[in-house]
Amino acid sequence: MLARSGDAVQALQDAIESVRDDNAIPSGLVRVTLSRFAYQLIFRPFIAEFGARYPHIQLELSLCDGTINILDAGYDLGIRFGDTLEEGMVARRLLSPFAEGLYAAPKYLARHGTPQTPDDLARHRLIGYRYITANRLLPLTLDADGEPLGVAMPTPLICNDIDVTADAIRAGLGIGRLFAPICAQQPDRERFRPVLRDYWKTYPGVYLYHLPHA
Repeated sequence: MLARSGDAVQALQDAIESVRDDNAIPSGLVRVTLSRFAYQLIFRPFIAEFGARYPHIQLELSLCDGTINILDAGYDLGIRFGDTLEEGMVARRLLSPFAEGLYAAPKYLARHGTPQTPDDLARHRLIGYRYITANRLLPLTLDADGEPLGVAMPTPLICNDIDVTADAIRAGLGIGRLFAPICAQQPDRERFRPVLRDYWKTYPGVYLYHLPHA
């Protein structure tokens, strides 16, 4: 599912050469907007390789979970879900679709029990997530045989960062949402017990995109 490091580097190389093809050697400022999870999954594993391959590029990374119009905001490249791309963009898929999982620590489940159905979640606690740019809470939406199912839960903690969410899950504060590949990256991932896996929502693929070169 996750693009190999070499594939991602090649995709960035192609994009950079497209937006910077006025130079034989890519150089100058390249501004990239991407979400925090996209940085962790895609960019962080090969950022050193990128720097070695492009010593003349000044790379600016802007981490933002909101939808950005790269033309209006002055970015060269973006990395976003495929369903949020503006029309007319040149896009290359970096990640296939993946699930947003529900996870809880063993000690939380030992105290509160393991939910067996979505209805059971009303008696549990959710680690909430707030969008930074939109300033709104992310509702909990499950997938019930292909239909979206909204679930209301008590929320003892709200944050706007996936690392804080992971820490809260570890601490046993509640059930939290993490993208499955993010959970797989956790060094102690065995402490993240999946909850209601059959109801996990699937997100579309993630793409590297830019404007067509004039």
